[in-house]
Amino acid sequence: MALTKANIVEQIAENTVFQHNRAQEMVETLLEIIKSTLEAGEDVLISGFGKFQVKEKNSRIGRNPATGEAMQLAGRRVVTFKCSGNLRNKINGI
Repeated sequence: MALTKANIVEQIAENTVFQHNRAQEMVETLLEIIKSTLEAGEDVLISGFGKFQVKEKNSRIGRNPATGEAMQLAGRRVVTFKCSGNLRNKINGI
């Protein structure tokens, strides 16, 4: 099962002095800050967790898998994530 935004809000409310409404506001605010920073093309570095980066993908020739027809795919921006060494070690039980 995936961790959802609602689960995060619930855990914050349970593990802190903040009530559910305040915890939800904090999570929403944090996510909006991250989204607006990435939209501006800036990196988001969360120490001990990882780094979100926006990377530019060039336009390229692709193929329609159903027909095999070649088509031009437009350039785009994608978000990548690289986890920190601390997180990688924790996941691997080191």
